[in-house]
Amino acid sequence: MKNISLFLFIVLIGFVQSCREEYLNEPAPTDAVAPDVAYGSYQGAKAHIAGILRRTRGQFTATDAGNLGSLYFARENKGNISINNGSWFSFDYENDNREPNYRRTVFTWNFPYYLIGQVNAFIDGVEKSTAISQVEKDELLGQAYTMRAFFYFELSLEFQHTYSYDPSLPAPPLYTEAGALEGKPMSTMQEMYAQITQDLEYALSIGTMSRENKSYFNKAVTHAVAARVYQVMEDWPKAASNARAAYGGNVASALSPSVYKLGFDDMDEGVEWLLADPQTADQSNYYYLAPHGFYTRTESAYNNTFINRNFVALFSPTDVRNTFKQTGVTDYRQWYTTKFKFAFDADLALIRTAEMILIEAEALYHSNPAAAHALLYSLQVNRDPSKVKSANTGSALLEEILTERKKELYGEIGVEWYDAKRLQRGLPRDAFHRVNLASKPMLPNDKRFFLKIPQAEIDANPNIDASINADR
Repeated sequence: MKNISLFLFIVLIGFVQSCREEYLNEPAPTDAVAPDVAYGSYQGAKAHIAGILRRTRGQFTATDAGNLGSLYFARENKGNISINNGSWFSFDYENDNREPNYRRTVFTWNFPYYLIGQVNAFIDGVEKSTAISQVEKDELLGQAYTMRAFFYFELSLEFQHTYSYDPSLPAPPLYTEAGALEGKPMSTMQEMYAQITQDLEYALSIGTMSRENKSYFNKAVTHAVAARVYQVMEDWPKAASNARAAYGGNVASALSPSVYKLGFDDMDEGVEWLLADPQTADQSNYYYLAPHGFYTRTESAYNNTFINRNFVALFSPTDVRNTFKQTGVTDYRQWYTTKFKFAFDADLALIRTAEMILIEAEALYHSNPAAAHALLYSLQVNRDPSKVKSANTGSALLEEILTERKKELYGEIGVEWYDAKRLQRGLPRDAFHRVNLASKPMLPNDKRFFLKIPQAEIDANPNIDASINADR
């Protein structure tokens, strides 16, 4: 059963004898709650972090720019697997949505920075509090430092080439002080990743496994975020160890193949969800929920995203992930997926155990290919009991791991775009698309893999030169 009620205990007894139930269930971020209230107790601080988490799944600006799901689904639309039929996310699908005044660019900058600002205020308030015990502070700050690293990591992916391309390139400004979100110059990718990894390592040193539910960042989530970060940095030993710590090291107990076809709408079904954005009927983002509202074929959803037929062909009939159906037409709209079930109370998966298993497999490939192959097969046969272990070695084994990432994670994190960018590969499309990009293919390290700096930021920040977008 879902449990996402978020209790806001506010020490205002001298003013109010009781609070309405709906107020208790809808905690507000710090900008709506006085600091002495938010950090006057452990419960108050937990309410603040609950409010921040709620903003990650809210309605920030528009349907295609609303929350973390919007951020990930924009990436999904840039690849070869999913085919957009127009309307929402169509400019992302055309890989033509990166100019400094575009909504995609502005949202992708403002949304993480808004959340970073909230987290910075939270860290400052908790660290200065005299009413919260050190044990409680460590639990809270372990979450907060992970969250800050997570949001900066998303910014790093969106506003520059990948880290390994050139760590000296400019990256978004770094703000770690409460109340400061303007005026700093651009950082470098090296400086940004130093901040990200510093936050993560500190969170690992103080964090705990306890949490209210899977929408909270506990130590397992810290390991998972670290696994993604070190994967992008190509620090394979740390990527492997953190991924393994995140899913627990036992493939069979970390996966739930029997629930794969249930619609990816409930974070409490099975054991695979490490981090989620949950909803209830009274705390819903309604039609802002991507991917559920876009793949689904119901009268209440947008129904504007189809699946490439060549991707469908990768799945055997006995694979539990084979959730594809035909529409009756034979063009790019021939196939769709039922992987995601749309409802106003559907939950959104942000990180799953299967991704961690595949990160570990890719990391092991660079040091122990046989172990990587064995780990890969353990996931494959979990998903498809008829699967026969391949004889792949060398680069063919790496390609098999990357293909398995697509099969496992499509629709969730923009996996094609994510892998093509970090591995400095192109992102070609085949002929089965509404827009195939044949005349302007996505080449390795193409500038379309990242966004320009928003014009509003350039105008407001004297320490960011107006020429910053000249070579972007």
